[in-house]
Amino acid sequence: MIEKHIVIEDADPIVFYGVNNANLQMVKALYPKLRIVARGNVMRVMGDEEQMAEFEENIEKMQRHCTIYNSLNEEEILQILKGEKTRKEGVQGIIVYSTQGRPITARSTNQQRLVEAFDKDDMVFAIGPAGSGKTYTSIALAVRALKNKEVRKIILSRPAVEAGEKLGFLPGDMKDKIDPYLQPLYDALEDMIPVAKLQEMMEQKVIQIAPLAFMRGRTLNDAVVVLDEAQNTTIPQLKMFLTRMGTNTKMVITGDMTQIDLPSHTQSGLVHALHILEGVKGISFIHMDKGDIVRHRLVTRIVEAYEKENKD
Repeated sequence: MIEKHIVIEDADPIVFYGVNNANLQMVKALYPKLRIVARGNVMRVMGDEEQMAEFEENIEKMQRHCTIYNSLNEEEILQILKGEKTRKEGVQGIIVYSTQGRPITARSTNQQRLVEAFDKDDMVFAIGPAGSGKTYTSIALAVRALKNKEVRKIILSRPAVEAGEKLGFLPGDMKDKIDPYLQPLYDALEDMIPVAKLQEMMEQKVIQIAPLAFMRGRTLNDAVVVLDEAQNTTIPQLKMFLTRMGTNTKMVITGDMTQIDLPSHTQSGLVHALHILEGVKGISFIHMDKGDIVRHRLVTRIVEAYEKENKD
């Protein structure tokens, strides 16, 4: 008889063990000759060496399934143990699954172009109006790369540019002042990674969210780096950011040309970059429009109204 400790590293233990430990109880029933005790994310297993090897292999498959699909139920466990494909495996066009198990896909032609550009090139610019899915799709691609172990970390950044309320007037310390600017990034991540697992990843610096100023002096390796709201960067800021790129790194830069909050005498770094980087090999430019808006139908009408006003 041997004893082993199996650590549930990638999957969220809450999802892995199931509601009221239903999945764990099922696994115990399927392996009656093994003594299995779970504490937190560690499973202590005692039993025959041959059966132990099979058990470890199947637990790894279950963990992998749980990590990718954010779900694991009794039917899926049986299919995994039988060596069968689950209903979710092999489905095409899905970027990642939400924490509720909902498939997240490209929902417009230009969103699909963004997915294809990300797979092809190491740097992608996605420019479009509010609600066109440029940020959400970019973060989904970053989460997919992390789950597939193509990179070791995700770095998300935004320029902390005020749009009516000054940083100094917000309560709290520096983190409290900066967090409101980064909240849209947190929202997208929380839709794709269980909260407890996301917190753990952030504590371990696997996922990093920081304002643009914190990027200076760094070399970003083995990562997917997303810069959101790039229209609010200055020329020196965006140049600094783009030159942080290290080995095995992909960058996605998103922005909306209609929402520049910089002082009137300051040129947007994004506008400048689009002009000088057009045609550079290895860089893709995806231009979205109101046809890509996937929020409430009123958002499209609002964008159209502002476009019409600007033309008049």
